Formats: sequence, C-alpha cells, structure tokens
Amino acid sequence: MSDNIQEIWENCLKVIKDNVSPQSFQTWFAPIIPLKLDNQVLTIQVPSQFFYEWLEEHYITLLRHTVRKTIGPNGRLEYSIIMENSYHSERPHTVQIPTSEVRAIKNPAISMPVETSGEHSIRNPFVIPGLKKMHIESNLNPNHSFENFIEGDCNRLARSAGYAVAKNPGGTSFNPLLIYGGTGLGKTHLSHAIGIEIKRMFPNKTVLYVPAEKFTTQFIDSVKNNTSSDFVNFYQLMDVLILDDVHILGGKEKTQDVFFHIFNHLHQSGKQIILTSDKAPVDLQGMEQRLLSRFKWGLSADLQVPELETRIAILHKKLYNDGIVLPEDVIEYLAYSINTNVRELEGALISLIAQSSLNRKEINLDLAKRMIDKFVRNNAREISIEFIQKVVCDYFDLPIDLMKSKSRKREVVQARQIAMFFSKQFTKSSLANIGAQCGGKDHATVLHACKTVNNLIETDKQFKAYVDELEKKINIQ
Repeated sequence: MSDNIQEIWENCLKVIKDNVSPQSFQTWFAPIIPLKLDNQVLTIQVPSQFFYEWLEEHYITLLRHTVRKTIGPNGRLEYSIIMENSYHSERPHTVQIPTSEVRAIKNPAISMPVETSGEHSIRNPFVIPGLKKMHIESNLNPNHSFENFIEGDCNRLARSAGYAVAKNPGGTSFNPLLIYGGTGLGKTHLSHAIGIEIKRMFPNKTVLYVPAEKFTTQFIDSVKNNTSSDFVNFYQLMDVLILDDVHILGGKEKTQDVFFHIFNHLHQSGKQIILTSDKAPVDLQGMEQRLLSRFKWGLSADLQVPELETRIAILHKKLYNDGIVLPEDVIEYLAYSINTNVRELEGALISLIAQSSLNRKEINLDLAKRMIDKFVRNNAREISIEFIQKVVCDYFDLPIDLMKSKSRKREVVQARQIAMFFSKQFTKSSLANIGAQCGGKDHATVLHACKTVNNLIETDKQFKAYVDELEKKINIQ
C-alpha cells in the first residue's frame, strides 16, 4: 500500500464515486482534505460540524467500507472539523468513527447593547411616517408553509436544514443558513416556511422577512434622512432575519458594510440569519470578502431542478389546494414537458385551466398538448432526458421503471439504448448524467449504446424506421 496520503485518498474517492451521484460527490466528498495516515487511521478534514454530521448520518457505511477496502481490514477514519469563528482562527476537533457525539464549536458572544429605551425611540423603516405601528410585522406569506413545500431529492438537504433551524433558531450550526439556486426553484417559499414555523413554535420571537432590494432602499432612505443609526438598531432587534436575494447587494459597498455590522451583532447574539441567493457564496460577484467569509460560517444548501416525481407531486398538491381534479395523463404530460422550474410548471397549469375555462373546453391530453406547444415555444424549453424516456417508452409500450431497471431483456435494452442515443443528441447533459438517469449506467455504457444505435441504423431498415419515427415525435413535442 502506498504511503502517499493523497494517493490513498484518491483511491478512496474512486470507490466513493462509483456509489454516489455526481451531485452528492461534488457536495460531500470533493471538499474533503486528507491530512494524515497513522497506524491505519486516516484523518480527513471537513469544513464544518454540519458537514461531519451529514456524513455520519448518510454515508457512514460507505466510508467505513471504503476505508477498510483501501487501507485494510483494520482501517479507521477520523475527522478533523474546522470551524471558522469571528476571530478568523481555526480550531480542529477530532472524533473517531463510530463516535457521533461532537460538541459544536461556537463563536464567543460579544456584547453590543442596543438602545431601546429612553428619550430616543427607534424608527421602524417599514412604517410610513405619520402612521402608528405597535409591533413589527414579519412580512411572511402564510401560503408558503412547509406543508405546501414538496420534498424531493432536489431540495431534501435545504428543507431538512430549514426545518432544523425552525425547531431551534440560532441554536444549530446552520447559522447563517444560505439557500441558493436558480429562479423559480423555491428559495423564497422555503425561507418563508422557516419563518412561519418559527413563529408557530416561538410566538414571542421577532421574525422579519425582507427582500435585499427593500433593505437597500431603506438604507438609502436612512442616509438621506440622517437616521442610519435607527436603521441599524432596528435590524439588530430581530431574533430571526430572513434576507431574500442577498446577491442583489453585490457592488453596493455601503449597503454591504451596514449589513456586515447587523450580521455580526445578530450572529454573536445567537440570533438566526437566513439568506437566499441565486448563486453559491463562491460564485457571488461584487461581494466583500469579509461578508462572503461569514456566509460560509453556517450551511450553504442548494435547490436543484425538481425531478419528475417531485414535479408530479407539486402538481397534485397545487390541484388539491385549489380543489381541482385533472386526468392523470394530463398531469404527467405537464410534469414531463415543463422541467425548468416550479414557477413555470405552475404557470403552465394555470394557463391550461384558464384556457379550458375561457373556451369552455374539457381539459384532456389534446388540449394540454396544444397549450404546452405554445407555452414551450414561448419559454424556449430544452428537451429533457425524462421527456425522451417518456416518448421512447410510450412508443414501445414499456413502463419507464422497467427501462431504468437492470433488466437485460432485448426489448428493454434496445429502448434504453435508443433513449441514451437521443439524450446525447438532443440534450446538453454529460454522458455520466445520461447514464445515471438511464438505470445507473456509466459514461462508457452510454457511448456503447450510441455506437450500437448508429450501427443498427445503417444495417437494419426496420430499426432505422423506429428511430426516424421517434425523432419526429421528440421534435414535434
């Protein structure tokens, strides 16, 4: 066995990569740094307490198996947990598998008193001058609750972390909790859901949701009116601050500076901070380094494009809440066709219902296809792997689950290979991603499938007719 720690860890990563999805590998294993190997004990550095806890809960068996396979039957693993605090020092804390109890290293509290009494009263930036307001409104949308937030593989980490924060605001290692992802994936919904749950469980806590654009406007007004001290003091009163679209602060140095001081005070006082952004902290542009550093103190959880099952569940929930019943084939067609984000999916559903109501037509698959055709053209939809699978399976009258299974039956293998062939041709997905969605195959299997289909097209007229007909169906849709 090699004594090179980096080489040993690379061998471990090869085993891990074959057993987890590419997204999970990038999120949970790529950031790990191997530190040392001493007496068959491999020590790895992980970036946070939460990171350690997640590995222990979800990947302990895989890690134990990998270490023993790579190092030997007596191989063991230790974690070095690095927690960054307000003084920018590093404090490693080491634990052994299978120990699961680790004390979190928290930042020391710094007293920053806020004047809330006396002659001077703090001006609430949400109140129009001249109007009386006896309490602070949370600005939360009651419709954006956890009950209405459908959980799937695309959002499980963010939702689980959000629920943990709601049960113990300011008392977990997820502070701040930064939720990031593309447009329409549920960042605002989830942040509202956390705030709503906190208000339900802790009615006396002051929770405030504010868009970053509103925060910026208020700060500019406070500077104009010479009330910036009131502005800062007001926000320092919060028990839970939810700042939506924090990326909007990029390039606004003065606004970032004032938010930096508010952030410090809340964090050091054990208050909960929840942020949303369209990008991960590492990709945020125009943001001060000291602020980015603080964003990384807690957990950054991403929301991905929902998979097919989640999209169907979202539509079912939406229809149930609105008291509407639609044929199952229409629901499935919508879910297959709109795969970009939840907002567009719900928009397509609303358009379909509106078209049915205005034209007094029954909602059926034909109406859905006509509506989706216009909707998709307007939104420049990219053909998805799932949609290709749906078309191929419908054509050969096969269940999708069977095509994604390990079955080696000739008709199943052929349908799977054709789906891989069209996925490579019509999508921007990597070979690894195509293989993962077609029964957990690797990129070499996808390449072999494409080569096989090309060969059959040239030598088998009947097969070529199948492929030509399927290509028309995919392009028409």
